[in-house]
Amino acid sequence: MGANVVLLAVLAALTVAQPFVEALAPTPYVDKWHVHVVNGLSNATLFAHCKSRDTDLGEHNLNRGAEIQWSFKENVWGTTLFWCFLKKPGGSASFDVFWREVDHLWLHYRCTNDGTCIWTAKDDGIYIRNIPDNLDELVHKWTSS
Repeated sequence: MGANVVLLAVLAALTVAQPFVEALAPTPYVDKWHVHVVNGLSNATLFAHCKSRDTDLGEHNLNRGAEIQWSFKENVWGTTLFWCFLKKPGGSASFDVFWREVDHLWLHYRCTNDGTCIWTAKDDGIYIRNIPDNLDELVHKWTSS
């Protein structure tokens, strides 16, 4: 009887703890992320400044077709966040290019299990490459400057 009580207590503890454990673990797991920001404008230079709280990737002037890219691992606290400020003649955009996801895997789905995220600046806005569906999705419109 004592073994049954212990077994029930362990099962109850695991049931209660499961949501907390899942919230702490990145789901699904990607060892290393790779982010690309591409100038897909028809005929203009793109100014790009991307960074995280700890890493400033510098300011770049990208010609048509050029890109900046970087790779990183998420920090142990699960708080890794990268964002970019992009500017073209007549418009700008500031947005997150990587964030940790737990409940909704919007970014992870588009970037696939190998962790490659491709953001492209086009004439009408900023697109993310939806790799599994093989299409670009408009995510941010340019703000007039």
